[in-house]
Amino acid sequence: MIAKLKGLLDSTGEGWAVIDVNGVGYLVACSNRTLSRLGGTGLAVSLEVETQWREDGPHLYGFAEVAERDWFRILINVQGVGGKVALAILGTLTPDQLSQAIAAQDKAALSRAPGVGPKLAARIVAELKDKVGGIAFGVSKPGEAMGAPVILPGEGGPLADAVSALANLGYGRSEAFAAVARAQGKLGEGAEIGALIKAGLKELST
Repeated sequence: MIAKLKGLLDSTGEGWAVIDVNGVGYLVACSNRTLSRLGGTGLAVSLEVETQWREDGPHLYGFAEVAERDWFRILINVQGVGGKVALAILGTLTPDQLSQAIAAQDKAALSRAPGVGPKLAARIVAELKDKVGGIAFGVSKPGEAMGAPVILPGEGGPLADAVSALANLGYGRSEAFAAVARAQGKLGEGAEIGALIKAGLKELST
C-alpha cells in the first residue's frame, strides 16, 4: 500500500496529478486545494497518499497535508460519499472549516461543494457531529477521544441560542458557532445567552 509519494510533478489536470518518482509516473486524484499547492511542472512535491483498491486496481488519492487526508478517510465512511465527493468537499472547505461546519451543523456550507445536495449534507452532519465536537475548539484531531463535552448547536442551551441569534443577524452558521465557541471559552460554561451574544459579536468584529 502506498502511503506517501515524493518526486517531481510531471503533469496535472482537473482533479488529478502525475508524480514522477524515479521515472515511474503515479496518477493521483487530488482536491483543487491540494493541486493549487503543488507548484509548477518539474518541481519537487510530496503528497500524503490514501490507497483504495477496486476491481480495476489501486486508486491513489493525494493530499498536501495530513489533516486533509484524515478528513478524507472520515468522509468516505459516510453513506453516499465516495472519493470524488470527498475531494470536492475538501476542495471547498479547509479541514478547519469542515470541522466547524459539522460541529455547527452548517449544512449550507457543506452544500457548496459540487455533488453535495441538502440530503447528503444533512447525512454528513448527522453521522459526524459526535466525532468532531472538540475539533472546532482545537481540542483534538478527527477520530481521537474528545476532552470536555462540547454543547453543539441544536442541543439546546445558551450556546445554541446564541448561535441562532447571530445567524439570524446574517452571519454564517459556522462563523457564528466559531465566534460563540471562542466566547464561551473565555466566559466559561456557565455564561448566559446575553453575554455569549455580546462576546460573540465582539469576536466577529475582530
